[in-house]
Amino acid sequence: MKKLKFEHDLAQLIMKGKKTTTWRLYDDKDLTVNDRVELIDKVVADRPETWQVIGVGVITGVREKRLGEINNDDAAGHQDFASQADMLRTYQHYYGPNVNIETVVKVIHFEFHPKGSNDDSGAPVPKVDAVKVYGDGGSRGNPGPSASGFVILDMNDTVLVDKGVYIGMTTNNQAEYTALKMGLEEAKKMGAKKVEVYMDSMLVVNQLKGIFKVKNRELWALHDTIKTLAASFEHINFTHVPRELNTLADTAVNRALDEELGITRSQ
Repeated sequence: MKKLKFEHDLAQLIMKGKKTTTWRLYDDKDLTVNDRVELIDKVVADRPETWQVIGVGVITGVREKRLGEINNDDAAGHQDFASQADMLRTYQHYYGPNVNIETVVKVIHFEFHPKGSNDDSGAPVPKVDAVKVYGDGGSRGNPGPSASGFVILDMNDTVLVDKGVYIGMTTNNQAEYTALKMGLEEAKKMGAKKVEVYMDSMLVVNQLKGIFKVKNRELWALHDTIKTLAASFEHINFTHVPRELNTLADTAVNRALDEELGITRSQ
């Protein structure tokens, strides 16, 4: 899940329902409507060990404007500025001296669901009869820091779910299997009866088809869980695809790893 971090005073306003927007310059997360984002309170900004998840934000609207065109209608609980010059100084402080009134800003509106609430997982899960599930996993070190990613599309190739999850220290194969498990669990929640699975791991695909044996004991439990999940659908098919046809799931994996490891990639 994508993450947004807030200074402590702003996070408190969100929790009180007084802040429902955020402005983002150079949006490296490519935030769009219906995205579910984890909201984090930077309790003590220079001490990450104090940071806390306060809930989930469901993005309801995104508008792009020049910084100089921002007005009161865009505020909706955002930080108040005494003047345009004050606003410009603030954003130059955060983003560097190159920021000017022509710099494009994303004005992002969101609904806040506090941690522990029934809605803290985000927007309602869409209901569909048939889906495509693309899964991928990666370990930087094998074993090493790992993440699993999956993307669910309807049969018209509209993206319904795009999710990457950091899963700790595992192997590539464990991360691949975990991605598939998560994807099938999500498809089940959506009420899907027919599932087409696509992965670039020939090992995982052929093991689930019964072509290859599962020799690694660490994969036995995951394999059994996935076989049980697979049997719960009316139809399921596993297809191996080349990596270049699995870029959405691969991107979800690397996004989750980069966010967990604090890596910022240049645009």
